[in-house]
Amino acid sequence: MELKPGITGSSESFVTRSQTARSMDSGALEVFATPAMIAGMESLCLHTAEPYLDPGTTTVGTRLEISHLSPTPEGAPVRYECTLTSVEGRKLVFSVAAYDHCGLIGEGIHERYIVTVGSFTAKVSAKAEKIPV
Repeated sequence: MELKPGITGSSESFVTRSQTARSMDSGALEVFATPAMIAGMESLCLHTAEPYLDPGTTTVGTRLEISHLSPTPEGAPVRYECTLTSVEGRKLVFSVAAYDHCGLIGEGIHERYIVTVGSFTAKVSAKAEKIPV
């Protein structure tokens, strides 16, 4: 299978207490938190690309341009959708959207890069060794 523009993905979940703005300390209200919505979008893009990747590779998120447009209460369903719009070498660009039971709640662009797991983890380990004690 070839990783090319036009590939789509979707997923669904329900807003949990741990995903509210108050619980995530990203706001004071008991509504779906923007960081939780973004995590759902990133997860969908990761899993949409995975079947097309070579063994020993994965993708990492590098850029987000997301608008959170409407509040969603705890317990509500959230549906995520993504479309791969561009493949530029190792860079993948996705359009993403999130919907609750009343309509669109968030949308934007998410970029991911294809990385070799071994090289990437070696770079992280080298940085970890330099953490001041």
